Amino acid sequence: MARKFTASKTHLRPDPRYGSKLAGKFINCIMHNGKKSVAQRIFYDAMGLIEKRLPNENPIDVFTRAVENVKPMIEVRSKRVGGATYQVPMQVNKTRQQTLSIRWILIAAREKKGRPMSTKLADELVAAFNREGNAIKKREDVHRMADANKAFAHFAW
Repeated sequence: MARKFTASKTHLRPDPRYGSKLAGKFINCIMHNGKKSVAQRIFYDAMGLIEKRLPNENPIDVFTRAVENVKPMIEVRSKRVGGATYQVPMQVNKTRQQTLSIRWILIAAREKKGRPMSTKLADELVAAFNREGNAIKKREDVHRMADANKAFAHFAW
């Protein structure tokens, strides 16, 4: 049976507790096998842990700023010119920035082993809020790669 719609901006619902569309998208990205209630519990438990660790900060603001800090400005894309393939640095559009940011935070949280996912996610969000951690390291690696290949910027399309 064909799907009626895709998960686009027009159909994305904000999360029930904070009313944030970014949080709703993040919960959808956490979700495995259609288990949204499990994903929501993980996200809200992580927000509770963030609230305990940073009592002076609003947890949804910490989350939003963490996602903003991880967003990459430029990335490299492969471009084939003649017989050679070059890594060409290019600007990243807003939706891709957000998608990469969410993906890198979740990958960094999932790589940590031995603790509940909500704890790992809270750790990674607080680290990204403070501009440290694996997700920020990934962003810096992407920026460094783009800087190293800026000689090929004239191949941008």
